[in-house]
Amino acid sequence: MARVRARYDDMLIIRGVNLYPSEVERILLSDGGVAPHYQLVVERPETMDELIVLCEPAESERDEEALRRRLERALHAETNLRMAVRVLAAGSVPRSEGKAVRVIDRLPD
Repeated sequence: MARVRARYDDMLIIRGVNLYPSEVERILLSDGGVAPHYQLVVERPETMDELIVLCEPAESERDEEALRRRLERALHAETNLRMAVRVLAAGSVPRSEGKAVRVIDRLPD
């Protein structure tokens, strides 16, 4: 039997913590330095699942390293999860026609 895959607008379980992608979105967009384009990447590099947040800076944001640190602190404070934030160049987060793909599952089957 193949692994059952849930809908990704539903809850994720990362390191035993229940997390909705919309919660991450709320935290990201509450910071004025983030553009509304982001993706969440779920990976398991070793034994534990990890969540990587890919985002783009707003046009007004000049210090991407400070933005990354600020977002990592805010995400940890709000969710109790440590997430790696990668601030990419404008236009780097893939866009799609129709519904945006917000969660990329790279977990082994």
